[in-house]
Order: sequence, then structure tokens, then C-alpha cells
Amino acid sequence: MKRKAFGRDSGLTLRMLFTSGLLGLLYVAFFVVLISVTDFGLVPIIVIMGGLAFLQYFTSDKLALRASGAKVVSPEDAPELHAMVDRLCAMADLPKPKVAVIDTDVPNAFATGRNPKNSAVAVTTGLWRRLEPREVEGVLAHELAHIANRDVLIMTLASFFAMVAGLLTRYALFFGGGGRDRSGPPVWLIVFAVSILTYFLSYILIRTISRYREYTADRGAALITGAPEYLMSALQKIASGIASIPQRDLREVESMNAFFIVPTNWRQSFGELFLTHPPLEKRLAALERVSRELGRPA
Repeated sequence: MKRKAFGRDSGLTLRMLFTSGLLGLLYVAFFVVLISVTDFGLVPIIVIMGGLAFLQYFTSDKLALRASGAKVVSPEDAPELHAMVDRLCAMADLPKPKVAVIDTDVPNAFATGRNPKNSAVAVTTGLWRRLEPREVEGVLAHELAHIANRDVLIMTLASFFAMVAGLLTRYALFFGGGGRDRSGPPVWLIVFAVSILTYFLSYILIRTISRYREYTADRGAALITGAPEYLMSALQKIASGIASIPQRDLREVESMNAFFIVPTNWRQSFGELFLTHPPLEKRLAALERVSRELGRPA
């Protein structure tokens, strides 16, 4: 299948490249400031954080499934679910991921894995009960688009230098306070101010990239299935279903919000800059445009 079938278009690609470039420049500037005002070495910290990122990347599917309480199911355990995944993988020319089910009434789904050959998709029992089969297919296609586009790799790379920056900041504050002899503000104050600014800006930029990935996965699902209206109705049902779930149950799964197709806090009135997912109304509007491109009924 052509690359565009997974939801990439020139507009989204250019915006994501621009945002990623800004993030890279931010990290470079952060390191330049640290090197200029402190004496601690960068290599050991980068090696340590690189090892942790490597471990996280290569175990991402297992870690996410364990954290969510998902159970991998066989075709005998969930024949309809496996049949849907088989059909969609054939349409998208993807290897079949592991299929898992989360026993919770919260309607949702997520995908994880470092590449298409080492990946997993998971749906909750709440989603399976609430959605029609074509709507479930739309959700699964969205998750397969994440896998095809290697979004776990993209977000790991985007977050890696933020983790390095955070560790460098702690190292500088605790061990690099003396720094070089210099006039002006103390080293720890400079490091603290720069680290706060770096964290704030990287927080926004990483979430901007995350929102672009969601738009791309939505578009990819619409193109894989050829029926964006089913994903649109699925997103609306998931959002309304979440609204009816007790807060205690939502808190049990809120750690997976960055992975879920619809975060459990989607109704909170944060500024869009701080959200990992686009507002629901913007996702629906984007899918409407894809529907018109495909000549689907309104």
C-alpha cells in the first residue's frame, strides 16, 4: 500500500517536520548553555539515558500491555476481533500484531510496539460492547495506522532529549553547582532557569507532534477502510461513553491517556497547546474533509 494510505499528507508532514526542527533546536540550545556554564561531562549521562530509552523502546509493547492490564487473546478466545484485525492488516499490507483485550468498562483502544513486526493492538471490553462492528474496524484501523507510521519510535525520539535534559538539570544542580569561575548570576540559577524554559517549550512541542500523529492516524484509518464516517461515529460514542464512566474507574486507566484513541480527560478545558490529542470537534472536522475527498455521503 502506498505511504499516503496511512494518512500522511504534505500539510501534516510539513507541520510535523517544522515542529520537530524547533524541538531539535531547543535541545541544542539547552546543551550549549549547559556546556558553557558547567564542568560536568555529557557523555556518561547521554549513555545512561540512551540505555534507558533503548530498553523502553524495545520493550514498549510488553510495558504498555502490562501497565494497562491487557491480556493477549488467541483467535479462539476472540474470533471476531481477530477476524477484523486479519482483514484490516490485509488491506493495509501489514503484519498482524498481537491482539489484546482490557477488562474495563471504559471504552477505548491503543496500539504499541517498536515496529510493525513487534506490535500489539488492544481494545477494552467497554469499547467492544458499545460499538458496532464497522465502528470497531475504524478504531482498529486508526491503531494500525499508528503502528505503520512507527509512532512509538517517533515519540520515543521526541522525548529522549527531554529526558536527557531533565537528568542533566538534576546533575548540574546537585554536582555542578561550582561550575566555572565567572561573574554574574550563580551557575545553579542559570541552569534552573534554562531547564524550566526548556521543559516548558519541549512539553508543548512534544504534544504538538503527538496531536499531528493523531490526525495522521485518523486520516490513515479513513483511507484504509474507505469509510471515515464509521470512525467519526466511533469517536463520538467513545467520548460519550467515557462521560458516563465513574471517576474512580477513569482514574484506574488514566495513565494510558497518551496511548488511548480518546483520552479519558478529553472534556477538560486545557488549552490545546497542552493536549496530547486534538479536540474532538477538530478531529471530526478533519475526517469530514477526508470523507468529501473520498466521495462518501455526508
